[in-house]
Amino acid sequence: MRSIRARLLAWLIGGVVLIGIAGGWIVYRNALEEADAFFDYHLRQTALVLRDEPVEYSLAPRLPANDASYDFVVQVWSLDGVRVYLSRPHSVLPEVTTLGFSTVSTQEGLWRVFGTQALTKVIQVAQPMHVRKQQAVDLALKTLRPFALLLPVLGFLIWLAVGSALQPLKRLTTLVKARRVDALDPLPNERLPDEVTPLVGALNELLVRLDAALTRERAFMADAAHELRTPLTALHLQMGTLARATNEAERNDAMAKLSEGVQRGIHLVEQMLSFARQGPRTEPGRVHLPLADIVREVVAELVPFADAKHIDLGISNLESATVLGDPDALRTLTRNLVDNAVRYTPDGGRVDVFVENHGPPAPEARVSDAQPSSEHVLTAAPQIVLRVVDNGPGIPPEERTRVLDRFYRRPGTSPAGSGLGMAIVKAIADAHNAILKLDAGPDGKGLSVSVLFAPASNQ
Repeated sequence: MRSIRARLLAWLIGGVVLIGIAGGWIVYRNALEEADAFFDYHLRQTALVLRDEPVEYSLAPRLPANDASYDFVVQVWSLDGVRVYLSRPHSVLPEVTTLGFSTVSTQEGLWRVFGTQALTKVIQVAQPMHVRKQQAVDLALKTLRPFALLLPVLGFLIWLAVGSALQPLKRLTTLVKARRVDALDPLPNERLPDEVTPLVGALNELLVRLDAALTRERAFMADAAHELRTPLTALHLQMGTLARATNEAERNDAMAKLSEGVQRGIHLVEQMLSFARQGPRTEPGRVHLPLADIVREVVAELVPFADAKHIDLGISNLESATVLGDPDALRTLTRNLVDNAVRYTPDGGRVDVFVENHGPPAPEARVSDAQPSSEHVLTAAPQIVLRVVDNGPGIPPEERTRVLDRFYRRPGTSPAGSGLGMAIVKAIADAHNAILKLDAGPDGKGLSVSVLFAPASNQ
């Protein structure tokens, strides 16, 4: 049963019926006790009256044997054990009796008996127990009959009450169904029951998150379309140049430029896909990772690229350090940091990679979207630092926040890029609760990019 209305009705009406049955049983038991007390009283009073009667008894019954309205049976014995009176000759009662109350079993069922002794006789007054039970049943039915007659009315009132209580849910369902697909404004929460208000609040929070996610997606799509238009236009022009080439040298030059443009387009698409994967999502699947292994893997992968530019790419310090993170995401973060350093360092330059495991740092600056300037963060816990340092042109302090925006590229920067590398690094760092810091390189030259992680034991 999946309907809340049906479940409530079943529980409420079922509960009322069960309580009614239990109440009927209690009423019957109480009525039976009252009947026992009432009839015991009359048994005793009848016996005491007969005991005090100054008359002689004969075997002739006082009442006709077929009088159904008379359910008492009286027997009288002389002190020598001779029965001198029996009101019901057909009755099967014991020939002797005990004094006081007793319950005896006969062929006609259970009988309630009271016996008393006078100076010259013993008197026994008896009554069948089924008479008492029938009286108790009649009394219980009379008591419960009004309740039974009102039970349908009570069920109808319960049905109305449940329907009225669930009406806010029905209105909310109708309101949600009637909404347009793009309607993400909050649901109204006025005059709602306390039980429904948390649900509407949670739905409104979800709508806010969906609106923010869709806004980011629309902005990303618009930026991506804008960024792709330029390389695609360049490819189109280069294809025209190739078609107009009149000799082998011109064709080779056009082919080289076309190939370079295709490579830039591929790199841009790869960066956009990587950024999309690092967008808002659930908590990444995290495992304990030796950060040094990831750095070795990425540096080995990019060494040929660095050698092509005669750049000295190496690992200057590689301490043992374990972090809790997503392996693929941390490889992407490290690859983007090292790739950016190699890409923007002039030929013959130097790029150094560090992995350091040290204790509580001094006040650090964390780059934030919310503030154009650095936000100082004091951290007392030990930290693991991944640092990439180059001796390239560096980034002026006033632009270190801007380079974290997607598709942002400093004017006059060479070589051409997608403007997504540092945005991807920031997204991954934020997902791992890491601190991203941009500083000048050694002696104020170049750029030093640091990512500060908490050790795996602290996460």
